Order: sequence, then structure tokens, then C-alpha cells
Amino acid sequence: MSTDRAPSAYPPAARLNLVEQLHGHRIADPYRWLEDPADPDTAAWSRAQDELLAEHRAGWSDRAALRERLAQLLAVGAVTAPVWYGEHGFFQRRAAEQDHAVLLVIEPDGTERVLLDPNAVDPTGATTLDWYYPSPEGTLLAYALSVGGTEEPLLRVMEVATGDVVDGPIDRLRHTAIAWLPGGEAFYYSRFLAPGTVEGDDPKLHRRVYLHRLGTDPEADPLILGDGSPRGRYFMPRVSRDGRWLTISETQGTDPRNDLWLADLSASPPEAPALRAVQQGVDAMTYPHFHGDLVYLQTNRDAPRWRLCVADPADPAYANWRELIAEDAGAVLDDYEILDGPALESPVLLVATTRHALSELTVHELHTGEEVAKVALPGVGSLGPLTSRRDGGHEAWFSYGDHTTPGTVHRFDARDNTVALWARPPGAVVVGDVVTEQVTYTSPDGTDVRMFVVAPAAAATGPRPTLLYGYGGFNISLTPWYSPMAIAWAEAGGVWAVANLRGGGEEGEQWHRDGMLAHKQNVFDDFHAAADWLVASGTTTPAQLAIMGGSNGGLLVGAALTQRPHAYAAVVCSAPLLDMVRYELFGLGSTWAGEYGTAADPEQLGWLLSYSPYHHVHEGAEYPAVLFTVFDGDSRVDPLHARKLAATLQHATSSTRPVLLRREGDVGHGNRSVSRTLDLYADELAFLTAYTRRA
Repeated sequence: MSTDRAPSAYPPAARLNLVEQLHGHRIADPYRWLEDPADPDTAAWSRAQDELLAEHRAGWSDRAALRERLAQLLAVGAVTAPVWYGEHGFFQRRAAEQDHAVLLVIEPDGTERVLLDPNAVDPTGATTLDWYYPSPEGTLLAYALSVGGTEEPLLRVMEVATGDVVDGPIDRLRHTAIAWLPGGEAFYYSRFLAPGTVEGDDPKLHRRVYLHRLGTDPEADPLILGDGSPRGRYFMPRVSRDGRWLTISETQGTDPRNDLWLADLSASPPEAPALRAVQQGVDAMTYPHFHGDLVYLQTNRDAPRWRLCVADPADPAYANWRELIAEDAGAVLDDYEILDGPALESPVLLVATTRHALSELTVHELHTGEEVAKVALPGVGSLGPLTSRRDGGHEAWFSYGDHTTPGTVHRFDARDNTVALWARPPGAVVVGDVVTEQVTYTSPDGTDVRMFVVAPAAAATGPRPTLLYGYGGFNISLTPWYSPMAIAWAEAGGVWAVANLRGGGEEGEQWHRDGMLAHKQNVFDDFHAAADWLVASGTTTPAQLAIMGGSNGGLLVGAALTQRPHAYAAVVCSAPLLDMVRYELFGLGSTWAGEYGTAADPEQLGWLLSYSPYHHVHEGAEYPAVLFTVFDGDSRVDPLHARKLAATLQHATSSTRPVLLRREGDVGHGNRSVSRTLDLYADELAFLTAYTRRA
């Protein structure tokens, strides 16, 4: 069966003569009716898109083989590094047959016990464990489960010894941290306001910080911070190990800056802490950690690649900060742990950095910051977050992975600076002869950009089908990690490339800011330049080159395909932002104005219109094959974006290559079951294969 389909066979979609004037711009929006999923016309159009996808999918002859290989690669399972509270360790592990990882507790005698199994809670796979926070003593566990991908969980508190639920449920808890007080009787948390309490606005965009005492009505929890705060604020409370200090980080949406508040709980009651500003109105991020008599401040203030400072929490003004680990001009400071157990002659800092997206680990003297050792890592790849015992010790744990190595967990011992394997994922897999190389290419403005290239080890006899992946936003770094999709693609003879574009965090905060707001086009230029390098190097040809991205990465590939439609053969655009004029009106869009800009501002509307994919489709152009993948439970990025651009491209393209829409119910933007992931991956790879391997 042919994989092409004539444009005239697309489901009909009415084009409205809707043109709005906004800050002097005439902006057409012919498919605004597709914004409403409950509209009968939208529902009928969506069902027709389902049928169109099924017809094309039947012709993807490689899908069955790809799905089988992906299943083998995913069956290796997963394991996380432990977090230690009191005498208990907590970690997650997923076996081959499980849709979700299981939360386990390590008992004081070293035995393991299942604490929470989402697969048993909901055999359909629709329920996910979003997060968990043990109490300081490890005797209680606050955890959150959500259903259908909504990421709007219910919080409960479990007694670790018995598994009994002793508090909750508490709702309205999206995007919070739990900061326990010693003894496990109470915790700080943030919660959005109740429905109907904010006239004319979504209460989910209005958060406050509260103190909750177990066994009390959460509706009566005392307010700690946020009364009268504007919409879109996020709050992250933390309590020091000894229970004396409370800090609360406050950010506006995803803006790359925070205000930081501090209170001495020994001098004021937990219900009414005397909060004072450590950092307020400063264009930087600062994260605190208390140890002994000092507060340690990981910050990018006057240091775009981050540094570590210390201060006296009794007087933490910026002028009193002492630099402990200086900014490295070539690496980004990611994480650190203080190790101070009695087995050590003196306490040390274990510091994790990334140099051009590759992890490094060093040991430093705690009081001076002087580097005393480099730690040998399991390979050239990425480290997960460092963890250590909350009550102190000489050990730390971290995950390690690269593009072809399943994530393993390792234990660092500060007594001799050695690293030993702590846990492997429960399954096993044999990966074909695949190699990874990091290359450097030049963007049009002369900026050097790095890219990982995963390819068959055998020498190429000519250009190969190639998939280029990117993200480029929100300070998120694309560092190497185990990728079943990359492995399956490379084992089949293709090349998988991951570009570290501006807008990400691979080279620090300035790298991020060079790809946001007025500079967003730099991200797309970096991506186009990556494609040009892959063609110029003989790796591939435009007829064999595909691109893929999700969320902000969906915006990336949406802009790429509308700016240079002839440069790409196929596109997978997942959970994307595409109508940048109206993105703030839906989902969490209004919280991203610090990254993209707002249409309410005339100048910023100009930035958005300059690249908004929905507004840059040209009738009669030959567009590549496009597969949009969206999720009906997505509460971050509304599927309306994909519906609107899919209809626009189906109307405009002169190509016989299809524009398809794949939608799923009961899943969202983030966590999902492995079985649902497997089917998604199989569809995406089979689609890409169909349109890059016929050339």
C-alpha cells in the first residue's frame, strides 16, 4: 500500500474568515473553532483524523519489527538512586513486565520492601506516582498519585512501617514540594486556590504556601506566604536538616529568576514564621542548603555557569556571601553534596558539573572549596542527581547513563574517593554495534554548537536516513541518556542526532537567554545549521532527513518545517506549542511568558509572530510528511495547537506526503505507562522510516 495520500482526501475543515487586529497586525485565525474539543464539529474532525491515521499506519511495513525491538529495549526496566532518611532508604525500580516503577523502602537491616505499586493501584496503567517526600526520620511518606496524565494529584501520607494511610487526601497540589518539620507532625506545601475563589480567572494559576498539621482539615491550614500574589507564582519550601531554618523560593512562572525568603523557626512559630528576603527582585536564580552554621547558596548571580557561595543565615545579605566554588568558564555547576560522616578526617564537597553536556565529578575541601580529587566515572555520559544520607555520612549515590547504556546506580565513598556499582536495572539487553560521537558545528551568527551523533559502528557507504532531535528552551539540557528509540533507529542503519541548541542549559544561563524572548530565532537557526552540517558532512540528504521534538521541541520542529519545508523529509511534532499568538490562553501557557514573551505587549507580539508556525504556512508549498502526536489529558500544552496546524497544513500543502494527527486519551504531557510509550514510539519510528528510507 502506498504511504502517500492526495491532499484532497483530507477530512474537510471549514476555514473561517476570521481576522483580528492586534497592535497593528492583521492576524488570520481560520481554524479557531478547532480550539474547542467539545464542539461537535471538532469531535467529528478528530474522529476522521483517527481514521486517516489508521489507514496510513496500515502501510507502515516496518512497524511490527520496530515495535518488537523497542519492547526488548524497554524491557531492561529502570532503577533510581536511593534517598536516605533516618534508617530508611527509598528508591524506585521497574521490571520488564511492569508499566510503572514501584516505590520500595530499604529497611535498617538492608532488606527491601514494596511501599507503593502504581501497577497494583490501577492495573489499567492510567495512574502515576508523581512524587514522594519522606519525613526527616523516614517514618512517614507524603506521596501524590494522579490519573489520566492530568498531573493534578491527590496527596496522602503513609506510615512507612505499616503502609497505612494516616492523612489525606489533599487536592489542588500541582507543582509543589513538601517540606517536613522534624518529628513528622507537620509540613509546608503550596496549593492552588479553590474553584470559584478568583473571579474571572483560573484558580489553578494562583498558589499560596501553607502549613499542614497531620490529622487537621487542610482547608483550615494557616497561610504562610503568597496572600495577594499575582497569578502564575510558584513556591518551593524547604526546611533545614535540624529543623531550624525555613526557606521558600518564589518564581513567576518559569522565569529564570527567583525571590528567596528565609525564617528562623527557633525564633518564630511554624504557623507564623518571620520571613525575610535573602534575594528579591534580582535577575538570577539562587538555591539554599543548610549545613552546620552556614547556608550554602548555589547561584547564577554574577555567574551564568553557576557557582557555590556560603553565608551566615543570620545575616545572608549578598555583600556577605563568600565564594566557595568559583564559576568555571567551560563547565556548568549542576549539583553538590556535603559529606561529613565520622569516618572522614574532614568533611568534603562532592561536586557534579557538565562540560559541553558531559558529566564530571570532583571532590573539594569543604571549608576552602579547593579541589582535591577527580572522580572516575563509569563512562562518558550523564549523572543523575546526587543523593546522600540526610543525617550525614561518607557516602553519596548517583545514576549514570548514556545513549546506549541503561541507567545504573553507583555509590561514591568519600573515604577513598571510589565509585562502585550499587544497582542495575532488573532486565538485560544486548545493544547492537552502535557508537556515539560529539561533533561541533557553527550556527549562522558564528556560534559553535555541539551535537551528539549516534550511528552504526560500520563505516557508511553513503548517506543514511537521519533523525535530528532538539529542544532549545527553558534552560533544559539534552545530556546523554539511554534511548531505546535512538538504538532501534541506529541498529536499523540510521543516524540519530541530538543538537544542544541555544535556549537549553548545556552552556549555562547565558546560553539559555540567547535562545529566549527576542532571541528565539537563534534556536531555529542552530537547528537548521545542525541539519546543514548533517547534509554537508555526507551523513544524510534532505530526502533522508527527519526532525522530531516535543513540547517546546514541538514548537522547534513546527518552526523548522514552516521556515524551511524543503530541508526535511519527515517531521514528528509532539505535544507542541504552535499558535504563539494565543498560547497564553490555554493550559499553563501564561506561565511561560518569561520564556517566549506575551502577545499583550506590542514588541513581544512581533517576536512571537516572526516565527509562530501556525501563522507561517504558505498555500501551495510542498511540506514534508508530518505526524502530530497529542494527548487528551495534557494539562500543560493544549492539543488545540496540533489540531490547528494540522488543518492548516492539510489545506495548504501541495505535497503528496501526508499530514497526520495521532491522539491518545487518558495520558498527559509527562508520566505515562510503558505499554502506551511503546505504541507511541513504534508509530513515530515507523512513520519516520516510511518517509526517509524510500529515497
